[in-house]
Amino acid sequence: MPISYPEIIQLPKIIDKRGNLSFFEHPRQLPFNIARTYWIYDVPGGEMRGGHAFKKQQEFIVALSGSFDVILHDGEAEKRYSLNRSYYGLWVPPMYWRHMENFSTNSLALIVSDLGYDENDYIRDFGSYKDLLNGK
Repeated sequence: MPISYPEIIQLPKIIDKRGNLSFFEHPRQLPFNIARTYWIYDVPGGEMRGGHAFKKQQEFIVALSGSFDVILHDGEAEKRYSLNRSYYGLWVPPMYWRHMENFSTNSLALIVSDLGYDENDYIRDFGSYKDLLNGK
């Protein structure tokens, strides 16, 4: 099993009649420095994103617009996190199998991570993921 546990992190929400503002920064809200930022959008109805785990990388996922579900598996159990507000996000530590689904129309998922892209950090086969968790 992974060492750390995922966590919903409440972000500051500055309310203003001209429009609200939220932000995140290290170390106040994020438990890591940001090395990479990417976003997922225009996901066709019924499609899933993800379907992998990271050996070392950790991420923070925010629904900037719309909604979607992040499903995390720790090798034993699965948990669903519904993201639908731009003032909170999900911290995903390393070694959690994850996928994203149920994207609403015009949803925008922002993901920041502590490492740059490295294909060798990905685990793309669930059986291999479970073997690695079990020390095989």
